[in-house]
Amino acid sequence: MKCPFCSSENTRVIDSRPADDNNSIRRRRLCDECGKRFTTYEKVETIPLIVIKKDNNREQYDRSKIEAGVLRACHKRPVSINEINQLVDEVETEIFNREEKEIPSSVIGEIVMDKLKDLEAVAYVRFASVYREFKDVNTFMSELKKMLDK
Repeated sequence: MKCPFCSSENTRVIDSRPADDNNSIRRRRLCDECGKRFTTYEKVETIPLIVIKKDNNREQYDRSKIEAGVLRACHKRPVSINEINQLVDEVETEIFNREEKEIPSSVIGEIVMDKLKDLEAVAYVRFASVYREFKDVNTFMSELKKMLDK
């Protein structure tokens, strides 16, 4: 493992333990060259998952795309980064538990919206407005009415 500070490849593990999510291993490392410490996380490599986009193009699953969308939806909202990470972990777990090799992006979007609805209402509406491509105010209002009725 390369040191993020000096790029030396002489690093060693000084502590290993399960991460908070129990799906990865947290390792504390020490660089033999510069003496600085850093943390790495090790996850089990899963079967590559292919996402089927709206235009039927296929691309490999990328967790960072879900994180970016949720972060944008939660911008300036009272949602901690830990809550966002937990939400993305839950979405990822649900996706991989399906044990499918290909999954439509629409399914992923619905899972994210379902989780966001429980986390923060404004973030949910923001995400839904982009994801469902609201064309006008009426579409937006009908989504808000659905939320208020529940």
